[in-house]
Amino acid sequence: MARSRAFERWSRVRAGATAARDRLEHHALWLTALATAAVLAVMLYLPVGVVFAHAILDEGRLTLSQFADVLTDPFYVGVLADLFAEPLAVREHVVDVVGWLAAVSVSISVETPIPGLDVPVPWLRVVAPDVRTGLFGFTAYQAALSTVASVLLGLPAAYVLANYEFRGRKTLRSLTILPFVLPGIMVAVGFYAMFGRAGTLNELLGIVGFGPYSFIEANPLAIVIVAHAFYNAPLVARITVAAWESVDVRTVETARSLGASPRRAFRDVVVPQLLPAVLTGALLTFIFTFMTFPIVLALGGLQLATVEVWIYDRVRQLAYGEAATLAALETLLSLGLTYAYLRYESAQTGLARATSAPSRQPLFPDLQTALSPRRLAIIGYGLVALVVFAGPMGSLVVGSLTDGSGLTLRHFAFLLERQFEGESYQTLPVVAIRNSLLFGVATLVVALPMGVVVSTVTVRAGRGGKIVDTLAMVPLAVSGVVFGIGLLQGLVFGIPLPGGWRFQVTGAVAIVAAHAVAAYPFVTRNVSPLLSNLDPALVESARALGASRYRALVDVELPLVASGIVAGAAFAFAISIGEFSSTVILTGGGDTYTMPVAVERYLGRRSGPAIAMGAVLLFVTAASFVVVDRVGGRFER
Repeated sequence: MARSRAFERWSRVRAGATAARDRLEHHALWLTALATAAVLAVMLYLPVGVVFAHAILDEGRLTLSQFADVLTDPFYVGVLADLFAEPLAVREHVVDVVGWLAAVSVSISVETPIPGLDVPVPWLRVVAPDVRTGLFGFTAYQAALSTVASVLLGLPAAYVLANYEFRGRKTLRSLTILPFVLPGIMVAVGFYAMFGRAGTLNELLGIVGFGPYSFIEANPLAIVIVAHAFYNAPLVARITVAAWESVDVRTVETARSLGASPRRAFRDVVVPQLLPAVLTGALLTFIFTFMTFPIVLALGGLQLATVEVWIYDRVRQLAYGEAATLAALETLLSLGLTYAYLRYESAQTGLARATSAPSRQPLFPDLQTALSPRRLAIIGYGLVALVVFAGPMGSLVVGSLTDGSGLTLRHFAFLLERQFEGESYQTLPVVAIRNSLLFGVATLVVALPMGVVVSTVTVRAGRGGKIVDTLAMVPLAVSGVVFGIGLLQGLVFGIPLPGGWRFQVTGAVAIVAAHAVAAYPFVTRNVSPLLSNLDPALVESARALGASRYRALVDVELPLVASGIVAGAAFAFAISIGEFSSTVILTGGGDTYTMPVAVERYLGRRSGPAIAMGAVLLFVTAASFVVVDRVGGRFER
């Protein structure tokens, strides 16, 4: 009898445990979604909110005086300061505003280099506008020039990739994703290795008896614009190629049959279908270059200070109120531009696309065709693209192994000496590499689950999923510098709690949080399309066989989107390895510096070791991207 009662009790306990487990599995998705929302609230929205709070609060009182101080200061907004100071006196300021617009015109001059003359005589000079534009005006000015350069450099690449077939075309198209995984500080060092006084370009000019010339020192703005084009021209090309390949060839044939010439058919039929993609790429480029930081910091410094660079300088000068106000204004502008982009993208998504895409023709079918004007123009563009895209990365590797007198390993030897001499130096190479790898792994652990959960919620939540997706994509519109300031002023300094407690996140944890917040949107963007395209019948079959919603997700859906998860993991790891903007603020003088921070510190002292450290960063970034992709490939089947 006792054994029977014990068995009944055990059966009831087991049944209760089973029921509890079933309830937990049934609600597991939404529980993980709530946990993810809590993490985002603390690690994303709280820091951004702290920035805005510091901008609108003065000793605990609500005020807009700090905004007024910035908007009425000619240093920040140029001649528009008078308009903000007296907004009702519009007519009196019309002349000043017209003058402000005229001040942002581009001035380009070409000068012939003089052989043997060791003075900064550039062959191309892009003149910055005068101080009347203010800090925000100059930031918009360089972003506009960078956008134009990126479009001009990206459109020919899109034309070739969309219309011609040649060996390596697919590989070349895949390489257009590289700017998203290359650290900005590494690209800046690559351009320094190419255009510096001891750079590759001066070495080549020296062979024919020219130079050396101070390209960067004489005209840093032009180098910054080219560096921005290196980053964003592939983005323009990638977006435009997708649009070009979706052009309905039947509409072109119809126009030709009605008597239109090839040029007229292209202008009236193809261009209108490509224009939305070009405008999308241009708008994204403007947003990215408006929030530019590491490239300008490394190549121009305060001489070409954008809003981001000046915010960073204000933080270093402990002027946190001024930094927060500038950060809030920049974030409002970037959020407005991002919202305009999302609205525009949404409007274009609903447009019907034909499936009759144009066929590609061989690029060089024979020698006679290769010498045609169009093919010669393509060859010329290829040479320019080779200099712009391959030159800086090749110069980075070459510069790390040469010193002007031939091959040498002394730059790497300097890094090793720093490591072994230890305590006498603040930035040790091995420590930077170790920190970068550890932060990368930790970022994967945090960002992957967050990205997958956000993807699942956005796909399964119906109309509410769009709201979730919009809120979750905030990191794409908030710069790393702004986010770093928010973490610093909020979680790092600590947030007071009732009872005398203080909530504080410091050191490596804060850096991993910053990296994870920057990386998880890329996981979401890779996983969401695959989840939305899954056949619902597969999930319904699993549910009909008794699987809970959670088990169907884990056993059926996630294995089918493994390729997206792997791609997201590769992006997350590479982004963590190369993240600089927030890391340089959170690192301070501690020992949590990473490879990009080490590169920036070395560059401020000796260019050779900085270039060598940049080469190490290039190798680690490429190797880690390949390793994550190869290891994850085992789970794609």
